[in-house]
Amino acid sequence: MHEKNLAWDDLQLFLAVAREGGLSPAARVTGRSAATLGRRMLALERALGRELFIRHDRGYELTTEAQRLLQGLTDVEARIARLTSAPQGDGLPLVKVSAGTWTTLALLDRLEGITGTPPDLRVRFISAEHSLNISHREAVIGIRNARPTSEGLAGRRLARVEFAPYATKDAPDRWIVVLADTPSARWLKRTVAENAVCEVNAPRNSLDLALAGQGISVLPTFIGDSHGTLERRGGVIAELEHDSWIVTHQDDRHLPEVRRTIDRLCRILPG
Repeated sequence: MHEKNLAWDDLQLFLAVAREGGLSPAARVTGRSAATLGRRMLALERALGRELFIRHDRGYELTTEAQRLLQGLTDVEARIARLTSAPQGDGLPLVKVSAGTWTTLALLDRLEGITGTPPDLRVRFISAEHSLNISHREAVIGIRNARPTSEGLAGRRLARVEFAPYATKDAPDRWIVVLADTPSARWLKRTVAENAVCEVNAPRNSLDLALAGQGISVLPTFIGDSHGTLERRGGVIAELEHDSWIVTHQDDRHLPEVRRTIDRLCRILPG
């Protein structure tokens, strides 16, 4: 093995290819081209003096050597994350929480219930409609709409989420369409887009318009029911119902600050 030829960047690219199962999906995650990843993986195999992948048309299968390397690098990632997230001096430990717009909005209203009183941790909310990569520590805790299936992730089921149309009492019978890659936005586009006079690219704006009496917005019931000026303009939309999960990495979930955050999130978002 020529250790001088190894670079952490190559090992991170290996992690992406190994976890995504091929060059094309890893390219979407890393921002590198599939051709570049292919060359880097060949160079890594030559540097290590071992075969890491069994290459198929349908993707890359890990060899036994690669599986051991994946596990070892995952452990290294976890140790680095713990070291770099440690508080400096008297600072509070940082916990990054990723969730969609609506869950983040609900959590912001209960901030003290998460940080503690007085605060014993610092929480960073990352509001995004896509799922951040917890294995890569883009977030420490994620609120997801599906049970985690990736190796190394742990999940705890929360309450089932329901959606319904909401508007103020005197709002016109017209829909507010959200241009986002979410199930509710796709439902709106598919079923009511022709009866829409307003489109927004941020889900939160649809709530603002509904509160202003400008039309009908599809909202989670835990958001719509919490605003007294809004009323339902129809029943629960069955195809948008889903379970929600708290997801974290197996190596992080027993850290004291992560454990406290998960327990508090479960009290705020009960199962």
